[in-house]
Amino acid sequence: MYLERTLSGALDRALRTFPALLLTGPRQSGKTTLLRTRFGASHGYVSLENPDVRERAEADPVGFFRDHPAPVILDEIQLVPSLLSYVKTAVDEDRRPGRWLLSGSQTFPFMQSASQSLAGRVAVLQLLPLSVAEACGRPRPRLGLEAAIDEMFAARKAPSGNRIDLARWILRGGFPELWSNPAVDRRLWLGSYLQTYLERDVRGVLQVANLGTFQTFLRLAAARTGQILNLADLARDVGVSPPTVRQWLNVLEASHQVFLLRPYFDNFGKRLIKSPKLYWLDTGLATFLVGLHDEEAVRQGPMAGALVETAVVSELVKLYQHRGQAPALWFWRSRDRHEVDVLVEGGGTLRPIEIKATATPRPRLVENLVEWQRLAGPAAAGGLLVADVERPSSLVPGARVLPWDAIG
Repeated sequence: MYLERTLSGALDRALRTFPALLLTGPRQSGKTTLLRTRFGASHGYVSLENPDVRERAEADPVGFFRDHPAPVILDEIQLVPSLLSYVKTAVDEDRRPGRWLLSGSQTFPFMQSASQSLAGRVAVLQLLPLSVAEACGRPRPRLGLEAAIDEMFAARKAPSGNRIDLARWILRGGFPELWSNPAVDRRLWLGSYLQTYLERDVRGVLQVANLGTFQTFLRLAAARTGQILNLADLARDVGVSPPTVRQWLNVLEASHQVFLLRPYFDNFGKRLIKSPKLYWLDTGLATFLVGLHDEEAVRQGPMAGALVETAVVSELVKLYQHRGQAPALWFWRSRDRHEVDVLVEGGGTLRPIEIKATATPRPRLVENLVEWQRLAGPAAAGGLLVADVERPSSLVPGARVLPWDAIG
């Protein structure tokens, strides 16, 4: 079963103006399915995961492109990055838009090579695992980012159609295979995914000698989702140096496994040097890594609040990424420890969001949000409390309650 993706709107726009498009994202996020479903009728297709095809491309690139002329989809192109220079030459000879569709898992060397080879010629888009709206069959690829943000903060309508229980979503995560085929065993699939990620991406990029130590790092990092990142503490618990942990986190971020939410300061430089909060972009993978396999443990366990916050922040990241935009998201903490979970930047304003696991919202839960609005002054925008509720409602002046699955 094909699940429609919000990113298809941004893909269509990019193909109208760019000669080449590069679609990146974590493994198994649906890149190949999206490209082949939307453009299989107009473009040829070749997968460089096939060892015979890959050997031909490396040994005889001229003959390879003669056999696979544009318009064409080149899948897993990071496996033969030398092909990028040939694509560049072809683009310079014929700059008609939409002829070259490239897909690949994002890694440092590959993205550096792509940026150098195709600068000014390629649109780069990221496809993350499914948003909850996509999993429920209600994506809106033609709704622009600003309109989506405005609609979210208006909080007038409950999500239509299918709904997913929050604890089930947190446990299963957003990888398309786990939703298109409900019979797939979650533990087996996520365990296999993790092993493939370690063997292909991590070993290839980092040359990690002891994958067991890296697995320990992954588990400890997953246990810290939704928390302020303390590199020294994490390094001590893993048993490696802080520079090593920083390098490993860079790989997690580049391969779209985690998102670092930075603090908001008027001084932009401070935003970049102060400690961010760490969020896993797929809650299914995070819960698997920490050994959570039961919905009741998700609802009542010590990580309940952090996991709900992680799920919502992940949805906000997808709100931006799946419309072709970099996330403009921050968190805020005052000197006297008031904190707002997320500030959404859009339309020239910062809009505050509080995230709670509760199904019974109370006015005291938005005290920090109200404090932010007081400090921000007349320009402050109305805020949201995102919670495990069925429908939107008004809570206090300037704050509405939004169902957790209404983002997107």
